[in-house]
Amino acid sequence: MTRDGVVLENQTTGEEINISDREAEQDFTPAGATGRAEKVMERTDQARERHSSKKAARQAGQTVDAGPRPSARLQFSVEERSTPEMKKYIHKSDQRADRLDAARAAIPKETVKIKEKVFDEASGRAKTRVRRETSDKPPTAMKPNPASRPVQEVLLFTHGKIHEVEHENVGVEGGHKGEELAERQAGRAVRGAVRRHRLKPYRELSKAERLAEKANIEYFYQKALHDDPQLAQAASNPISRFWQKRQIKQQYVKATRAAGQTGAGAAQGAAKAAKTSGKAAKEAVKESERLASFAVRHWKGCLVALALLIMTAFLMGGLQSCSSIVGGFGSGFTATSYLSDDADLIAVENAYVGMENDLQRQIDNIPSTYSGYDEYRYDLDAIIHNPHELAAFLTSILPRYTLAEVQAELQRVFSKQYTLTTTTTVEVRYRTETRTDSEGNSYTVQVPYNYYILNVKLTARSIASIAPELLTPEQLEMFNIYLETSGNNPLVFGGGSYDISASEDISGVHFVDGARPGNTAVVDIAKLQVGNVNGQPYWSWYGFDSRVEWCACFVSWCYNQMGLTEPKFAGCTSGGMAWFQSRGQWANRGYRDIAPGDAIFFDWDNSGNADHVGIVIGTDGTNVYTVEGNSGNACKIKSYPLNSRVIRGYGLMNWD
Repeated sequence: MTRDGVVLENQTTGEEINISDREAEQDFTPAGATGRAEKVMERTDQARERHSSKKAARQAGQTVDAGPRPSARLQFSVEERSTPEMKKYIHKSDQRADRLDAARAAIPKETVKIKEKVFDEASGRAKTRVRRETSDKPPTAMKPNPASRPVQEVLLFTHGKIHEVEHENVGVEGGHKGEELAERQAGRAVRGAVRRHRLKPYRELSKAERLAEKANIEYFYQKALHDDPQLAQAASNPISRFWQKRQIKQQYVKATRAAGQTGAGAAQGAAKAAKTSGKAAKEAVKESERLASFAVRHWKGCLVALALLIMTAFLMGGLQSCSSIVGGFGSGFTATSYLSDDADLIAVENAYVGMENDLQRQIDNIPSTYSGYDEYRYDLDAIIHNPHELAAFLTSILPRYTLAEVQAELQRVFSKQYTLTTTTTVEVRYRTETRTDSEGNSYTVQVPYNYYILNVKLTARSIASIAPELLTPEQLEMFNIYLETSGNNPLVFGGGSYDISASEDISGVHFVDGARPGNTAVVDIAKLQVGNVNGQPYWSWYGFDSRVEWCACFVSWCYNQMGLTEPKFAGCTSGGMAWFQSRGQWANRGYRDIAPGDAIFFDWDNSGNADHVGIVIGTDGTNVYTVEGNSGNACKIKSYPLNSRVIRGYGLMNWD
């Protein structure tokens, strides 16, 4: 009885006859291929293991292949070590640095011979000098054992012979398959253990580096809180803590790894990280306030989004699904954000404003450029653009850009947005001339003459209206998304404050008069606007078709209500600050002789640019009181210490 059924065998001739009705199983093994399938399986396993070995070696070897890393040991002054609040974090930083040094010392070393040409002054010839350098040895891949090949051939031959007879008995076949599986698993386990043993020093080094970095970041975070009480107060918010640590980590990693070496270079990198960590933490406070303000303004939408997220998480089920949802949310947030640095965004915006200023100067100089005309007629649209429309347009083409990279695009947009034309009109007019006839009598006649008129026309379009002509459908879709979200950075060009607190009551404040005359009438006009939300009519009065960050429009509107045509600006830095500074009517933070009606400019991140503007009500000698538009999207009365770090300076109005 065989697996193919009942077989009758002739013992003399060896002939076999199947006398059952069962059909014989097909043998798909080619002739002479005994043991070949097993060899293919074995070599497939070997290839898989070699691939896994190389991958693990590359991952573990990153600590060596990346070259020498800067030291993670921080240098603390005696004053820092004597601060009770910081001893715990300094001790942990030193402890982690000791562990990292020990892990680096455990990495195998190798000596490399380097041949270099040197000039021998004595002989006047170039000689070859051999120099030896000791460096960390990179992890090596697993090499096959030379004695393993004959053993494998013997095993494969043996397994092939067993395959020739195992078809006669299902039990034998099952046992043989189990034996083959056990052999492969045992071999894989042994090779894996050897590989893990060889790569252990590199894994320990990578782990020690991560722990040391984490301890140093924690120290810088605690130091920033210790040095600035305002940051410590903001750290009570979990969102603030998250953003603070995130910003400090970015600054630390950038500073230390930029050193690219050990010793003094790394110490300088760590020192730079220490200096920038405080600024990073302050930027983190701004970021957390921005998120909190956004959540308060759009609390209904946030609740709906949260409910949908929870429902989707329950429907999807499992931790992996929840992680995917959160990751998708983060990816979506990034996909709708300006990826360029704030400094680059502002530099491009200032460059475009400069092009608009050149156009205005060109129009102002029309009479001198086109002289000899009897009349100049102007039909001019407003020279104005929405900074976020420009940023959204450029970001849809190039997600991360600098000024040098988008010069051509700026020219393309500008030529489409503004069209300046001049045409000449000649009219035949008549003038009265007095003449004398032959008899000496005077008479008047109408004499025709050509009257030359230069027509100057400026047509201006919004960037949003020209975007469909210049962008592909995919780019246009991204443009609309960036415009709707303001790149998740609405105040990057100035124009507002995230302050969501209520307007202040100044009924009991005693104001101190300075030497400069002020204008309380414009202050009264501004105070009457307190409570306005969304900035209408200020931005529409300025010429915008839809809402923009409107604090500068509000200040310009107030001045215009007093009959002033200037200053008129929609951008805090390129418009407002530039106007006052160019006329010598500017004072930096700390200026004491401010007067009612002056403009006050704010710099939330101490970047040197103005992020917000308001109108000065007055000062009591300690604080300055203001009326601001777009403070949490509303007109409010606020106050600040005269030396507050958020005050950039003052635009000094001349009311004489």
